[in-house]
Amino acid sequence: MTTTRQFTLLILGILLQSFLFQSAHAAALTPQDIAQKIQKTYAATKTLRADFTQTTSSRMSNRERLGAGTMVLAKPGLMRWDYSAPNQQVFVCDGKKISMYFSKEKQMMVTPAKDYLESDVTYSFFTGTGDIERDFIVTGPEEEDIIDTKAAYQLKLTPKKNHPQIDFIDLWVDRKTFLMNRLKVTDKFGTVTDLAFSKVITNQEAPAALFLFTPPNGTEIIDK
Repeated sequence: MTTTRQFTLLILGILLQSFLFQSAHAAALTPQDIAQKIQKTYAATKTLRADFTQTTSSRMSNRERLGAGTMVLAKPGLMRWDYSAPNQQVFVCDGKKISMYFSKEKQMMVTPAKDYLESDVTYSFFTGTGDIERDFIVTGPEEEDIIDTKAAYQLKLTPKKNHPQIDFIDLWVDRKTFLMNRLKVTDKFGTVTDLAFSKVITNQEAPAALFLFTPPNGTEIIDK
């Protein structure tokens, strides 16, 4: 009886392990599943606010440039990035034009918004105006690029069509909300812009006045 019972328990154990493995395997999300959930999440997002930190590095230089601040996006076509470090900078889009203010240079550049919004990958991600699966080859991260994935899903995105700026993108999204908490863009020249987001809030009212900016007196205005 003891031998029979041990054998039965062994079989039950093997079957249970097999069931748990199959259940976990079935529940696992593919990169394409994750991309679809990201797309759906941002399609339903009307406004987004977050704090951010930014690190920019280049293979041509060992020097890193650091930045930090807050950002707000609202559909359709509105955004504002306020850099508090290393110097005050404000990037505002009212849907028609983009104003870029640099306090250190005492200058503000003004340019039409259309071309910028169509090419800016950060904006298209957050607003859901792009289509991840249509525009990118979606894969899991390269083994050497894997960072702790317990709290976030990680993807690698490679443009399907040649992009003038982007070589590839590493992307991290929260496992529960599918909101992005990190975006790392590598360009054709090996320059890497690494944005990390925190305190992300969606669908909070964002008044239109927030997307207007008047620079201090004495600022040189450059229209392009």
